[in-house]
Amino acid sequence: MEEILGAFAIATISAIIGFIIAKKINNAKFEIYLEQAKAKAKVIELEAENLLKDTKLKAKKEFDSEFKEAKKLIEKKEREINYHLEIEVENIKKDKALVAQSKTKIEALRKGLEVQEKDYTKKLEKIIKILENASGLTQAEAKELMIELVKDESRDITASIFRKVYKEAQKNTKKEVQNILSHAVTRYAGEFAAERLTNNISLKDEETKGKIIGKEGRNIKTLEMCLGVDIIIGDIPNTITISSFNLYRRAIATKVIEELIEDGRIQPARIEEVYQSVKSEFDAGILKEGENTLTELGIKNMHPELVELIGRLRYRASYGQNALAHTLEVANLAGLIASQLGGDTVKARRAGLLHDIGKALTHEMKGSHVDIGADLCKKLGEPEEVINAIYAHHGHEEANSIESAAVCAADALSAARPGARREVLESFLKRVEEIEEIANSHRGVMNAYAINAGREIRVIVNAKLVNDDEAILMATQIAQTIEDKVQYPGEIKVNVIRELRARGYAR
Repeated sequence: MEEILGAFAIATISAIIGFIIAKKINNAKFEIYLEQAKAKAKVIELEAENLLKDTKLKAKKEFDSEFKEAKKLIEKKEREINYHLEIEVENIKKDKALVAQSKTKIEALRKGLEVQEKDYTKKLEKIIKILENASGLTQAEAKELMIELVKDESRDITASIFRKVYKEAQKNTKKEVQNILSHAVTRYAGEFAAERLTNNISLKDEETKGKIIGKEGRNIKTLEMCLGVDIIIGDIPNTITISSFNLYRRAIATKVIEELIEDGRIQPARIEEVYQSVKSEFDAGILKEGENTLTELGIKNMHPELVELIGRLRYRASYGQNALAHTLEVANLAGLIASQLGGDTVKARRAGLLHDIGKALTHEMKGSHVDIGADLCKKLGEPEEVINAIYAHHGHEEANSIESAAVCAADALSAARPGARREVLESFLKRVEEIEEIANSHRGVMNAYAINAGREIRVIVNAKLVNDDEAILMATQIAQTIEDKVQYPGEIKVNVIRELRARGYAR
């Protein structure tokens, strides 16, 4: 047993010693391998450095070579450009010399022609004197004699032809004209709707009238000041009346009040807000109105400024006629008459549409609507027939085309229908417009409205430009100017309103 244990111990110790020796041997091998790897890495690093140096040298050589080639090419191009420039400069110098020579030759020829013309004139005068002496007649007398001989020979023939044509024209002219006008009028029979000076607005109940008036009349005062109209709240149940000679202001006022009634909030701040919104809407609608009119008449390619002015005619009146309705009527009639006479239908409609375009600006510019309209159409490139129609329809010049004549006839037909025009209304409108113009001509005036059937003028001034004393003086001056320049029955009250508004914003 002891021997066995002794053998086992010896074997165990031998195994341990073997393991230790094997481990040391392996460690020694690992260190050898590590050293070998480091040596190989260093060799690779040296090879990489050498390769990089070689690559850099090669790239530098290639770059230097390409740079030299590019430089040579640029120098070659520069030499070619300089060569061509020198040639062009030489050509220009030669051309300049040729031009100078030609100019000298032309001048010499001109002088020679002048000398020859003088010689010719002298010789011609000598020949005429010889002929006058030989015939016993002066040059003027000889011309008159020849003209008389030709007249005598052709007078009989001309008179015979004229008599035949004249008799034929007498037979047919009146009949043809009547046929043309009757066809045109029967094919276009536009309805006449007289423009009134008032609009009525229906209310749901009498309580709404109180809202419109407001506490101590604040709402109705703000409405009249903003809108520039008279608001009449009378005894008619559930109705208020908007009164103004200006169609545009009256239409805006009607829309503003209708929106306020529908909204239910009627107060000064809300009134001004709705007024600005409605006015912007109406201004945009004016252009749309003009575009619709062009579409209706089949007219294309018109300047946007003229299209907008056509829309503005919707809110202008002349002798009681709505200006746009009259213009449409004239355009359609002119087109029908021109088509009957063999003219250009579209061009005649265009001339008819624009014949009164100046009326859209007469309240802004001085002068007659004829001159204003013609000048505007010239500036915006309208055809000659349109310009001539504008001048001719009031007799400023003769109609020189079928289209212009058709517009003149159509304008006369539109105005001549029974009830189409009312002189009394027109004179009233001109008077109130003149009163507003007088007020607006003063410095510091923001707006001026003729109200109460023209018996009162409300002038709103800028409080920063006009103080209280100047406002009193302005009222007197406006009244005096109206007295001197305008004829009117009764008296006109001048109200100058000065209001200072201050605003601040908290952010």
